[in-house]
Amino acid sequence: MLNQLNVSIGQGSDKGRKEINQDFHGACVPKEPQLTSKGVAVAMADGISSSEVSQHASEVAIKSFLEDYFSTPESWTVKTSVQRVLKAANSWLYLQTRNSPYRYLPDKGYVCTFTALVIRSNTAHIFHVGDTRVYRLVKNSLEQITEDHRLWVSKDKSYLKRALGMGDELELDYQSFILEVGDLYVLATDGVYEYAADDFIIETIRSHQADLDKAAALIIEEALQQGSSDNLTIQIVRVDKLPTQDVGEAYKQLTRLPFPPELKARMVFDGYEIIRELRISHRSHIYLAVDVESSEQVVLKIPSVDLRNNPEYLERFLMEEWVARRINNAHVLKPCLQTRKRNYLYIVTEFIKGQTLKQWMTDNPQPDIEVVRTLMEQIAIGLRAFHRQEMFHQDLRPDNIMIDEMGTAKIIDFGSVRVAGLVGVTNSIEQQEVLGTAIYSAPECFLGEVSTERSDMFSLGVICYQMLSGRLPYGTHVAKSRTKAAQRRLKYQSVLDDEREIPVWVDEAIKKAVHPDPIKRYDTISEFIYDLRRPNKSFVNRTKPPLLERNPVLFWQSVSLIFAIIIIVLLFR
Repeated sequence: MLNQLNVSIGQGSDKGRKEINQDFHGACVPKEPQLTSKGVAVAMADGISSSEVSQHASEVAIKSFLEDYFSTPESWTVKTSVQRVLKAANSWLYLQTRNSPYRYLPDKGYVCTFTALVIRSNTAHIFHVGDTRVYRLVKNSLEQITEDHRLWVSKDKSYLKRALGMGDELELDYQSFILEVGDLYVLATDGVYEYAADDFIIETIRSHQADLDKAAALIIEEALQQGSSDNLTIQIVRVDKLPTQDVGEAYKQLTRLPFPPELKARMVFDGYEIIRELRISHRSHIYLAVDVESSEQVVLKIPSVDLRNNPEYLERFLMEEWVARRINNAHVLKPCLQTRKRNYLYIVTEFIKGQTLKQWMTDNPQPDIEVVRTLMEQIAIGLRAFHRQEMFHQDLRPDNIMIDEMGTAKIIDFGSVRVAGLVGVTNSIEQQEVLGTAIYSAPECFLGEVSTERSDMFSLGVICYQMLSGRLPYGTHVAKSRTKAAQRRLKYQSVLDDEREIPVWVDEAIKKAVHPDPIKRYDTISEFIYDLRRPNKSFVNRTKPPLLERNPVLFWQSVSLIFAIIIIVLLFR
């Protein structure tokens, strides 16, 4: 078995010399599979003394964070998950203040500092706003790794510059660190770190390694004895074991189910009657089958015989079903619910009665532009479903898009999908090659850069271009351009020709979507789709023909007027 993440956590909190404790803290160590997919979360919030409701803000912040973070999609990165959860919490707290008598006095509203440590796989992720602190024990010293968001107006007086609930926009600090076994982090409020000396904290933790709760209590007691007048909260987190990646062990886990036998028409396999072969490729074997129990037509996909000894390929094969089960969209292939025990390694999906977009383009070499727009809109809806989950298809091409009998487009084949949230997870086997099809892959993929929404946008733009013209915007030169300089030399070939009625602004929209530099493409796919249907003013102005072509009479009248003015000026000098 691969080693699991294992941490020790000690916590303590005390109201100190104040009437109430406005601090709040919490930690969550989930069981598998969330321990691997989401990690361990530790967080604390410190209410501000000027507010009578700040303790409620602290409690809401911690409880909502620990509940909502573990409810976010597994495909999201830690950073995305935490930021979205905290932005929602910030908006709620800010709204409470706006609806309270303190709407113009934020220092009396629902405001608190917030600091969180999330340990997932071999990485520590730190999120911070306010003046609670995170320290890392390095040799014999405590290294402060967060910044105090305070504005000092005098030696003894300061104000919080940033806090949770202080404004409608949240500015959150984020850092990440690669972990080693034995690493130790300390989270503390100002009631602790301003009074307990670093040497005392270090010595106390080292003297009570078997009982970190006891260490936390002793540190709080020391801060009180040294004169702390604030609430006191401290959390101590030690990494005891880190997950290790063993390709051989991962491979055994991936292949614990036997590979299917050779499938033939009419044979019954694992509760499915094979009807016929749909497609055989070097990557997979695909068959049309009927579920014997439900009589429903389905598609069976089994691993390629040639790649069954390739751990990376097998992981990506199994990932297809994982991806499909997390996307529910009318324009994305739907997996079939497995109602009985699976005895072999395969994937079952819905059967789409129709044709691939590649075949559709062969049958419709000069489609109406409105039909193209409609199909582009449908494919874009499917792509956005991936992107909302922080997944990127990476192999969008006509062969991987089906058009059913009702004209509905559906994205299929998830074997190349990149899941941002699984990058760096222990059982993920990295790959280096370009996964997509060369003529549809974005230029940045050939430079080793990770795919983004704009990479899928490039592929979508190429497909749109090909549907309208039967050609490719850069021919086959993109795959040959393996340097930034070579990509800058790529020349876009206009989709316009004398045989088609295609608006000039449509060509400009496609040109922007397939720009070799991802920064110069649209920010979002929805912007591209919008510009395919409605003239973008900047494109219209840029492509407007000169006045001489649009109105020759007005042009020469203007020239004559200018000359007349010049002559009059010269005569009266």
